[in-house]
Amino acid sequence: MPGRLIKIPQVSKTHKHIRVSYSYYLGIPAPITNGGLNEYGVAVRDIWSPSRKELIKMTPKNQKGLNYSDLARIVLERARSAREAVRIVSNLIKKYGESTYGGNSHIFADSKEAWVMIQFAGGKGLWAAERLGPNSIRASRPGYIEEIPINEKNNPNFLYSENLIKFCKNKGWYSKGPFNVNKILGDKKGKWKGVKWIENKMKKLAVKSGKIKLKDVMWAIRTTKLTGDTAGYGQVIPLTDPFHNNLRMLWHSPIGAVASPFSPVFIGQTKVPREFMMHRYLTVGESHRFSDERKKQSKDTVSLVNQEIESTVSVVYECKRLFYLILQNKNHFLSVVNKAFENREKKLIKKTLKIIKRSKKISKNKLNNFSLYELIQGLKLVQNLSKNIEKSIKKSKGFSKSVKPKCFNQIW
Repeated sequence: MPGRLIKIPQVSKTHKHIRVSYSYYLGIPAPITNGGLNEYGVAVRDIWSPSRKELIKMTPKNQKGLNYSDLARIVLERARSAREAVRIVSNLIKKYGESTYGGNSHIFADSKEAWVMIQFAGGKGLWAAERLGPNSIRASRPGYIEEIPINEKNNPNFLYSENLIKFCKNKGWYSKGPFNVNKILGDKKGKWKGVKWIENKMKKLAVKSGKIKLKDVMWAIRTTKLTGDTAGYGQVIPLTDPFHNNLRMLWHSPIGAVASPFSPVFIGQTKVPREFMMHRYLTVGESHRFSDERKKQSKDTVSLVNQEIESTVSVVYECKRLFYLILQNKNHFLSVVNKAFENREKKLIKKTLKIIKRSKKISKNKLNNFSLYELIQGLKLVQNLSKNIEKSIKKSKGFSKSVKPKCFNQIW
């Protein structure tokens, strides 16, 4: 992502929150945040959303402003509601600008409402936001907004930048009639095939059972029709208001949930296992660094990961290994792994609900002990599955000698 780094003032106090970081995407400085959950129950998730080609072309090469990761992190630090998240992001873009690699979006949600917000390329501070209704089912892959009622200025379900309509008229992209955001400012594709497929699946589930359950959402995140090697990690956030903010939680899978089980992480806990911390594996720049001060020639020659953490296994590596083992015979091994994960999660959901529904405070130590134990148990399950699958492969035809990467058939 070409552009210039800037500094903005930090607020005096930030909210407690959970977020997962990674080290690189298209030149964006680490650590990069896609989303998470804060102590007030505001959930955030970033999703790409391609702008129309003309907007991408007019984006300044020396652009400056907050990128999608900055916006996600700042919302977690500052917002107390989903609606306030939209206001915070819009004010930041207006004041400092936004840096983009071609357009982006966020979903902001709390227990009362959710918003989809699209930020467009071009360096003009263009954005639009749509409030999702109580029965809405929305898949952002990529993020999209269709028609907005521009003649209803006080409509509580839609917000957009002050210059949005005028800019489009001046460019000749809009004159009158319905204002379809995706057709006018986006990639003009509307809902992508994968979006249509999963939204229809979830609507059918809702009609069949009367509601969408936690296990259904986990399935939607895990299905190989949508999730593969490019998936960063999985998160499912129950939008509830427990007795105490410390009991707010999310379900985390270290990579795409195809090859990693969901485990609970709470706002109130203060620790995570070392195995889940940053390791050298997949960390940008670590290939030329050393975990040895004697090799210190500059700041960039000593590893960013300390030896204590690097001496443990990396949960990301272990899950990636399982993923590639599954692909050796995906028709057989995928069902074995799915069954193991789903059986564990079914029991774990019941155990976790007992904690969330408590009417008394729970100590940080108890939350730490519960979550850390379950995170490690999830890792051990991954390792055992990998061990058994590897044995099975060696007993049968052996490993594939093809140099062409295998993959799942996905809907895009």
